[in-house]
Amino acid sequence: MTALAPALAPALAPALAPAADTGGVNGVALTVLIFFFVVVAGAGFWAARWRRPESMESLEEWGLGGRSFGTWITWFLLGGDLYTAYTFVAVPAAMWAFGAVNGFFAVPYTIVLYPIIFVFMSRLWSVSHRHGYVTPADFVEGRSGSRVLSLAVAVTGFLATMPYIALQLVGIQAVLEVAGVGGGNNWVAKDLPLFIAFLVLALYTYTSGLRAPAIIAFVKDILIYLVIIVAVIYLPSKVGGWGHVFDSAKEKMTTTTNPATGNPNVFIPGPKAYWAYGTLALGSALALFMYPHSITATLSAKSRNTIRKNASILPAYSFLLGLLALLGWVAIAAGTKPVGLDGKVNGQLVIPQLFEDMFPSWFAGVAFAAIAIGALVPAAIMSIAAANTFTRNIYKAWIKPDATVQQEAKVSKLTSLVVKAFALIFVLTLDKSNAINFQLLGGIWILQTFPALVFYLYTRWFHRWALLAGWAVGMVYGTLAAYNVTNKATGAPFAGSVANMPLIGQLGYIAVTAFAINVVVAAILTLVLRAAKAPEGEDATIPADYFADAGDPRVEKLAVGPHETTPSA
Repeated sequence: MTALAPALAPALAPALAPAADTGGVNGVALTVLIFFFVVVAGAGFWAARWRRPESMESLEEWGLGGRSFGTWITWFLLGGDLYTAYTFVAVPAAMWAFGAVNGFFAVPYTIVLYPIIFVFMSRLWSVSHRHGYVTPADFVEGRSGSRVLSLAVAVTGFLATMPYIALQLVGIQAVLEVAGVGGGNNWVAKDLPLFIAFLVLALYTYTSGLRAPAIIAFVKDILIYLVIIVAVIYLPSKVGGWGHVFDSAKEKMTTTTNPATGNPNVFIPGPKAYWAYGTLALGSALALFMYPHSITATLSAKSRNTIRKNASILPAYSFLLGLLALLGWVAIAAGTKPVGLDGKVNGQLVIPQLFEDMFPSWFAGVAFAAIAIGALVPAAIMSIAAANTFTRNIYKAWIKPDATVQQEAKVSKLTSLVVKAFALIFVLTLDKSNAINFQLLGGIWILQTFPALVFYLYTRWFHRWALLAGWAVGMVYGTLAAYNVTNKATGAPFAGSVANMPLIGQLGYIAVTAFAINVVVAAILTLVLRAAKAPEGEDATIPADYFADAGDPRVEKLAVGPHETTPSA
């Protein structure tokens, strides 16, 4: 899941214990990986012709697929967007390294998530469909009448999304490294495969927009389901059965400590871990659909009922995620040694390495392809969402208010290229822990947009200036609290996502504490501002907008968003 990274950041920082080189290139696995990559690349380019409209030169078509995706397409698209390559690397890596609190909380988190989105996402779809809103910041501006509050939501979403695109490339790197490429001192051998993957991703996203990941998500999800189901049936039998798997995990977790925090690792969460476990699950559930890419995939649905159907069937992925998490403990029982081509232990490699060690080479290639393609789908959606946010809520709102729909599409396409290029440069030039640290902040930051987005779907009681102040306080508190979580071994900041919660005195997810402070500040200032009769912004919506469905006669076909007046029919 996209909101997993803040909690899993410490688990993915590579351990630096030296070890021997893992060997040469796995030719069979690499060939299978390349085959599937070529297939999905071809599908990505073909997607430009799939349900092609008269023109792709609008955010409605390029950025949202014409808002035309049905239940199953939306299900695969959301699954491909939310359950990323980083998820398949990070969750079992956390289970392998630190146990259930760091890894398995993802399962109850997704169980809590879908009833939440069942309630509010259909309302957001309806009002966005009615007014032509493309981004969450579009809605916030239309509802509040505040360009500044909209800008705050847009910038937060943009910054929170950027490092996650980089982490998808990290997922591809992990697969390539285990396959025997992407490492060493020769820059061609080390970086060329990632350059090729980036170039293909950039080109098919530019030409096909959201239709490309929608098509590719079918291949990705089928491969993921196949690999995980085979793995949970086949691998435990190879290592002595599930009983031995759990015994091995318990032995490791009860005899080792987290080097970043100095705390014992956790096999099964006990009373001291309840607050951390619970707040991680709740905070992550509240945050996930605040990300622009989650909302982009949702707004591409063709009806509000499509959203509710998906909220009902997406929990199938939660079952898959639970099985995936347990593979981290299977790796413990198997004695998997995730050693990179640089000769150092790297927890990010544990699942690809397990697959290479235990599966025949051809099936290891299928597994590698599933993870690599699992990076291409969310990376495409994230870059589109970030580009749409920049275009609508920064470029059009503040730089060129008279931009046409064609100009919007052109700027968004170019921005999507820039965003992916930034992610590539980030991965190739900086320590990967920096990307993880930035994503840690991203998870904390994105939850601070919840009041402006979700509260406004139901009420305008909160004053727009109060929401802006609450957002600012939550951002500052969350950033400082995360900075003060230091690695006990190195002294580096941003070493984790939990800290002591004020008043409660227990360890909890920093994002939840910052969110609570955010809401309290917004509520108190609302009372003060209303007493002072501070001016309210103009609300561009009416109650009926929140129940609009496909075919609503009031929808303007070429709706232009909150910056211009959209006439009713």
